[in-house]
Amino acid sequence: MSVTLRAATQSDAPAIHGLVSANIEAGHLLARSIEEIREHASRFLVAEAAGAVVGCAELARLSRTVAEVRSLVVHESLRGQQIGTRLVAHLAGSASGSGYETLCAFTHDPAHFVRLGFTIVPHIWMPEKIAHDCTGCALFRRCGQYAVRLMLRNGVAAAPERTAAMIYGRGVAPRRANIERLQLTPARGAQEHEREEEAVPA
Repeated sequence: MSVTLRAATQSDAPAIHGLVSANIEAGHLLARSIEEIREHASRFLVAEAAGAVVGCAELARLSRTVAEVRSLVVHESLRGQQIGTRLVAHLAGSASGSGYETLCAFTHDPAHFVRLGFTIVPHIWMPEKIAHDCTGCALFRRCGQYAVRLMLRNGVAAAPERTAAMIYGRGVAPRRANIERLQLTPARGAQEHEREEEAVPA
């Protein structure tokens, strides 16, 4: 099945809302109202197959230099076909082309992002996200999500059909430390980073 990526419009809001809502109970995504999605439709990228929206992701501004991937979801019948990879790769290109220096995401499953070159970091390394969303969350300070971060290269142009390797550089593999950190809980991962910081000479 041919899948294409395109910018979302307000008419896509019901389909995006349906995809997001279907994944809330599984604990993968935070709830989004259809009104909120419609208001921010221009920030979404959708994957379309046979005239239907089968995937989506949002590029949200957190600060002048930091953007976040939000509401990344692909219909369960089409998972495993690199649609999510294409969505994130396109958003990374868009973010870099818009002048952002950092792209982040908060996720229960960091492996997908690590394979794309993101690094798992303590939540406190993303103060823009904490200030924007976390402090008002009922799960603040006991969040089960991992924070991941990608430092963007300047001048990367958005291109829906490029693979992640073309955007992030050919032959770039996730660092071994990142893979090992997948075995840590988010809280323990933060503690490991704090100990590393303490070991660095002043």
